[in-house]
Amino acid sequence: MSPSFAAVVPALDEAATVAQTVQAAAALPGVDLVVVVDDGSTDATAAAARDAGAITFRHPRRRGKAAALESGAALVAALDARDGTAHALLLLDADLGDSAAGAAPLLEPVRTGRADCAVGLLPRQLLADGSPAGGHGLVVRLARDGIERATGWVPEQPLSGQRALTRAAFDAALPLAPGFGVEAGMTIDLLRAGLRVVEVGIDVRHRATGSDWRSQLHRGRQWRDVARALAARGALPPPHRR
Repeated sequence: MSPSFAAVVPALDEAATVAQTVQAAAALPGVDLVVVVDDGSTDATAAAARDAGAITFRHPRRRGKAAALESGAALVAALDARDGTAHALLLLDADLGDSAAGAAPLLEPVRTGRADCAVGLLPRQLLADGSPAGGHGLVVRLARDGIERATGWVPEQPLSGQRALTRAAFDAALPLAPGFGVEAGMTIDLLRAGLRVVEVGIDVRHRATGSDWRSQLHRGRQWRDVARALAARGALPPPHRR
């Protein structure tokens, strides 16, 4: 039988968008469960998600995306054990809003057994004024080079957090790399376990960052966490590659 999917949505202070994300995820073909993990929010994220139909779990303090994903997947496993069901997982960011409907192509490769993990390729993201988002690509290049060094595979978007995967694939990546290293670490762990990872084009939009100082600090934290995840796996590229 084709698996049903449980959407796992880590969220931090996303009261403005999480309800739309939950509703769009719940409407995806094959998704019959949406779990939102509130990672210590100071706003009404959990209430908004619950009112939109999600099952919610809350961390009393911020523990990071990896911990939120692990908590969400553990809750899905507990519900499966209770109900005699078995869900594959769909990992979605909480700020996708209505555009989460565009994640549907991720499900088919996992549903049909063509892949153990499908990673979303997002279109170019834009800022509110219509200008291109993003920085100079240093973090992306670091993650891509590290994954290639570890596995030989060269992903187009190594930091994409929109992913569908089997339960066995998720478990193979545990414990997840902390912080912003979670995606690069997961990809390496799955490929080293002999699992199949593919990239699939999806049409989703998330909150993009620009070139202001806050965005630069954010990318600095990303670089640190990705470097740590790669180093822990013996995959940190030599300096000339970075």
